[in-house]
Amino acid sequence: MSKSAIRAVIFDVDGCLVDSEPLSLEAVAAEIRASGLSEMTADRVREKYLGISISTICREIGESLGQACPEGFAERVEDRLFEAYQTGLRQIDGVPGLLEALDRAGIAVAIATSSSVRRLEKTLEMSGLAARFGGRGFSSDQVERGKPAPDLFLLAAEKLGVHPTQCAVLEDSPHGIKGAVAAGMRPVGFVGGSHLKGREEVQTAVLRCAGAIEVIDHLSKAHRALAPYRTAS
Repeated sequence: MSKSAIRAVIFDVDGCLVDSEPLSLEAVAAEIRASGLSEMTADRVREKYLGISISTICREIGESLGQACPEGFAERVEDRLFEAYQTGLRQIDGVPGLLEALDRAGIAVAIATSSSVRRLEKTLEMSGLAARFGGRGFSSDQVERGKPAPDLFLLAAEKLGVHPTQCAVLEDSPHGIKGAVAAGMRPVGFVGGSHLKGREEVQTAVLRCAGAIEVIDHLSKAHRALAPYRTAS
């Protein structure tokens, strides 16, 4: 066996490394309801906005209301979320083992998230992952175009010093998969977060349609899917 052609793995954090999406979806839905759209639910937020930046959500909410997005919307969503983090945030099962395996294989890791810099820092700190990703967490705040554009993934690759074609991406949303495809990276879908429980087959089809090469349901399968070894000829 020869070494994998993959030299770096770029993770979406929410729903791939930390099981935060149920908390996030409810925080967004609650703030949308408080803004005047009383029919909004966490399920509807998941269907419409999973993987989308809060600035895009805010803009669309403003359009639905026929006015500017309520001032402070994003900050209030994050405040709701951080309160929920106190008792509800945990790592996805298998994260430590996967990160250790990638490290032993000499594969660099980074994060590319639609979350704000503030939320990313808080998420890493409160989940115990800050030391693993110090200086290698990148937010849509740092690029002109968020997912599904490739900008965020290309920024992460540039900062890691790895060519995009030598990067793999783990994503739970079609927007992230499309961004990875556009960046020329190896796109792998993940359906193991609790926000997708009972919807794994549906989301697998969605991710494959978006361009995922493989879709996995547990991180024990991630190393092989993200950085497959090539058989020597």
